[in-house]
Amino acid sequence: MTDLLDPLRQCALEIRDAVQSHRGRGFSGLRDTQYHLDVAADEVARRVLGGAGLRVVSEESGVTGSGEYTVVVDPIDGSTNCDRGVPFFATSLAVLRGDELVAGLVMNQATGTRFEAEKGSGAFRDAAAIATSGQREISASIMSFSGLPERNLGWSQCRAMGAASLEVCLVADGSLDAYAVAQHSTLNPWDYLAGLLVLREAGGVAGDYRDEELEVSEMTPRHPVFCASAELLALLLGAGEV
Repeated sequence: MTDLLDPLRQCALEIRDAVQSHRGRGFSGLRDTQYHLDVAADEVARRVLGGAGLRVVSEESGVTGSGEYTVVVDPIDGSTNCDRGVPFFATSLAVLRGDELVAGLVMNQATGTRFEAEKGSGAFRDAAAIATSGQREISASIMSFSGLPERNLGWSQCRAMGAASLEVCLVADGSLDAYAVAQHSTLNPWDYLAGLLVLREAGGVAGDYRDEELEVSEMTPRHPVFCASAELLALLLGAGEV
């Protein structure tokens, strides 16, 4: 592929249009916590990405297609936000070649803001290069969580916004200093893979509280933490899950 990001951009834009008429319709009834808008977004993802010759691993429909490249997809990350009208939800698309994470795109579908990265080429928000805050001190850190922490490690402030892929990207662009799971919450690869590459290309670092590999494409729950600096990551991993 000459540009790994082109089909991802097309997919995200078409999903944005497809979900509009399904917002507020509630659960699909096909499986627990799946919304009508998730089904509509997934249909677009499989059509666009499959049409580009890509193998697709989707939260909503599993594995479809075949090819050298695999796209791990969360068609709508933050489905509850989307359905209820909270303007913080995204499409997350991560490309792997074998086991190597090579490209990622996260588009905030409420605003159109797009985070992108290709391995070795830097990270961008709407075509502008981004970098983490570089924050090293927990006492000055703005944290965000999947789940609510049971204890405070001394951070300045914390958030829980409900869309992991976007929250990782906000660490990448310096808006947040760290994002982590809490109270034994877990994330699946489609929740974080695209954001993980954006973060790394922006100078950030990530790890897993249980020292598990994060670059995986199968449905494998993980316990990750994403940070603006190696010092902050070491502190959080050393303290354990909150």
